[in-house]
Amino acid sequence: MKRLSFLICSMLLGSFLLNGQSISKVEPLSWWTGMNTPLTIMFYGENLQDAEVSILEEGLTINKVRNAESPNYLFVEVDVKNPGTYTFLLKKGRKKLKYSYLIEERRQRPAANDSFDPSDVIYLIMPDRFANGDPSNDQTDNTIEKADREAFFGRHGGDIQGIIDHLDYIADLGATAIWNTPLLLDNEPTSSYHGYACADYYHIDPRFGDNQLYKTFVEESHKRGLKVIMDMVPNHCGAAHWWMQDLPYQDWIHQFDTYTQSNFMFSTNMDINASKKDLYIMESGWFDTSMPDMNLDNPDLLQYFTQWAIWWIEYANLNGLRVDTYPYNEKIPMSQWCKAIRTEYPDINIVGEVWTRPASQVAYWEADADNKDGFNSNLPSVMDFPTQEALCQALSSNGEGWNGGLTKVYASIADDYLYRDARRLLVFTGNHDTERIGDVVLDKNPERAKLAATLLLTMRGVPQMLYGEELRFLSKDQRQGHGGLRVDFPGGWQNDPVNLFDAAQRNDMQQDVFTHYRTLLNFRKNEPILHEGKTMHFLSRDNTYAYFRYTDKGAVFVFLNASDEDKNIPWENYEEIMNTYQPVGKNILTGKHVDAGQALVIPALSSIVVKFDIPK
Repeated sequence: MKRLSFLICSMLLGSFLLNGQSISKVEPLSWWTGMNTPLTIMFYGENLQDAEVSILEEGLTINKVRNAESPNYLFVEVDVKNPGTYTFLLKKGRKKLKYSYLIEERRQRPAANDSFDPSDVIYLIMPDRFANGDPSNDQTDNTIEKADREAFFGRHGGDIQGIIDHLDYIADLGATAIWNTPLLLDNEPTSSYHGYACADYYHIDPRFGDNQLYKTFVEESHKRGLKVIMDMVPNHCGAAHWWMQDLPYQDWIHQFDTYTQSNFMFSTNMDINASKKDLYIMESGWFDTSMPDMNLDNPDLLQYFTQWAIWWIEYANLNGLRVDTYPYNEKIPMSQWCKAIRTEYPDINIVGEVWTRPASQVAYWEADADNKDGFNSNLPSVMDFPTQEALCQALSSNGEGWNGGLTKVYASIADDYLYRDARRLLVFTGNHDTERIGDVVLDKNPERAKLAATLLLTMRGVPQMLYGEELRFLSKDQRQGHGGLRVDFPGGWQNDPVNLFDAAQRNDMQQDVFTHYRTLLNFRKNEPILHEGKTMHFLSRDNTYAYFRYTDKGAVFVFLNASDEDKNIPWENYEEIMNTYQPVGKNILTGKHVDAGQALVIPALSSIVVKFDIPK
């Protein structure tokens, strides 16, 4: 049985006792030279208030020592000059405590942008439900919830080693980045598997592995050309977080006389008619009873979260961040948070979960948006929920009505004028919080699921797919909500009767959907037109949809037929753009040549993707 990872390194995390005084936690765990971000070290233990702090070695200088409201915290601001191991001496009267702190040289990151961008496709994994590579850590003595694969809302045992074991599968599929839902310690007594109720911001949950294994996972991903995105949650912690027993300040979290939940009304951020009360409840109310709401207006907390994000980027060599429940945070501090991270890592991408609509409200959160109130989020990317909703609605029916079917997708893409750069939006058909696309499409038809894949992997934006989407996973029991859609990946556990990581064990339907995804993914990976090309789309009201992604180097033509009838491609409708390109292209789904001058029938519930070159 593994011990909690935060007990492994005595140098950083030991407990030093002396006559009722102690140091039990120091965060961040370490730091680096050459950082733009100033370093404030938080000491926590027993009776640390008013202690005199000094450093025995040269190379690290104390600027200021501050008490908190709790007598058990000290905030120490330091200047970092040289790498080394430094000894902090905390003195109170004749009592002395020593603590060793590590400063390393900053990592030399590539000069080129190594973050995720429109050239990538993100593979989203819920680690507990993906693969169990180390059954010995399914439960530990230092965590509450134990593994139970039959529990819809319980832990099933997936872990970091399970992801490492299947990195080749992900790379072969054609994805180029991995986003894991949170891997940090979540020690709630129930439903801790999702990780969104953090109990320790600096340590991986021991049921997933430990910090070193996470670092190994990133290294192994990079060897296979896979980028790694960390899911961060500054809006709330878990009720089981260690500081909930002894807050540094009473305003460290938002507190009310009685439990007060957020009103979830994002529009209060930009609504000129909104009351201050509604805005306050939106950003200060709790997300859930087990998720205390953090107060980023507290400057020490904002500094803590800024250092936290930078620490993980530097420690693990991350490629990007995804921020959960972004608009629930106080928006000005979060803007400062994004700016600080981007100052430290100018090329790093951060995508915010902005689960709202219409597109005008999503666009408000883009960095450098032309907002009437002058607000700049400094957030490089946002999640395109309006298009996700339109896509799901389009494929969940036969397209009845004037504005039904794929016309909904056309209408959503028509809102691109609202965005500063729609090519930076994160696009998706579903994630760990939504219904699976396999469940959403009419009659759960796999052909419709393939249409969703064609849209996802050829439209503008940064595509993100949910694990198992490539095999048309369905929810185990939709009545169980999130617990039902977050299904285990068959073959990820020992003694599973079927292993879908193995192509030989898939049925014909599963392999057909997989091949469709894999073909599109590997085409997209090497096609700059789909990364940065503009979009020109064409309206029809017969449940078909046609568009070109194009540059001055060529074009990719996409035609989708979501109707129950065969359709002829109306090439004459596309003359304004087709005149620029050679009339003969290649259908990347079949490898056959396509002549735009000849009639071509697209069967019901199918699509075609054609690459056209410019004339030589």
